[in-house]
Amino acid sequence: MFKSGFVTIVGRPNVGKSTLLNHLMGEKISIVSNKPQTTRKNLQAIYTDKECQIVFVDTPGIHKPRHKLGEYMVSSARDTFNQVDIVVFMTTAEGLVSTADTHILESLKGLSIPVFLLVNKTDESTSGKVAETLKNYSAYMDFAEILPISALRGKNTEELINLMKKYIPEGPMYYPEDMLADVQEKFIVAETIREKALKLLNQEIPHGIAVEIVTFKEKENGNFTIEADIICEKDSHKGIIIGKDGQTLKKIGQWAREDIEKFLGGKVDLKTFVKVRKDWRDNSTILKDLGYKD
Repeated sequence: MFKSGFVTIVGRPNVGKSTLLNHLMGEKISIVSNKPQTTRKNLQAIYTDKECQIVFVDTPGIHKPRHKLGEYMVSSARDTFNQVDIVVFMTTAEGLVSTADTHILESLKGLSIPVFLLVNKTDESTSGKVAETLKNYSAYMDFAEILPISALRGKNTEELINLMKKYIPEGPMYYPEDMLADVQEKFIVAETIREKALKLLNQEIPHGIAVEIVTFKEKENGNFTIEADIICEKDSHKGIIIGKDGQTLKKIGQWAREDIEKFLGGKVDLKTFVKVRKDWRDNSTILKDLGYKD
């Protein structure tokens, strides 16, 4: 009997949702950064083994939005609740139930589908703090399954897959067994460039940037020519992104090209440019052009 189903991973920003997804898939599917609100779009990653196919929906972190992009991120996360077979709620071992988490948990209480509790980053906390967190969260809400994990170290991630298999229904293989994600190559390339920018830039800039792939050409020899615009909101940010003598932009391109070549399996001629589009996060037309609006 083959099983198949959809699982959404939700939680406040920076609790490790994308790290978990990447570990489960064994591939770098979703970008990882220590900056909150890194994931902006629901990303479907596809786990397949001999017994089942689980389609993971990695959502943006649920937070209080401050602009139209934020509103899109939160609404797209919440929209997944009624379209899946399991909701995985992730938090970290803080002990008490955080105010940000109560905001999300109240949205989950009325669901008729199973909700799992994952307490992540247990490798960064004490066993006492983990136990306190499990106790307080399980008292706040009735979860179908409760599991302490370390997404970074892979602790209990195999057990998580086994627990999911108990709840997902019998069904067909929706995607080819060798397919890992339902997004275009251009999306992965753009996210890779954005990830490198997030890691290199100052704290106040990252949320104000996006990446648009202008040119994506595969040559007959299997190599690629890619041109990308890094979009920012302010003229002052443009200079910071470029850096002294262009060194920051050059480093973003170098770091991104290494990962993109591994992903595409060929040599990549990558050119990056910086464009200013003032207040783009509140501009519906620009958001739609960048793929953040349906």
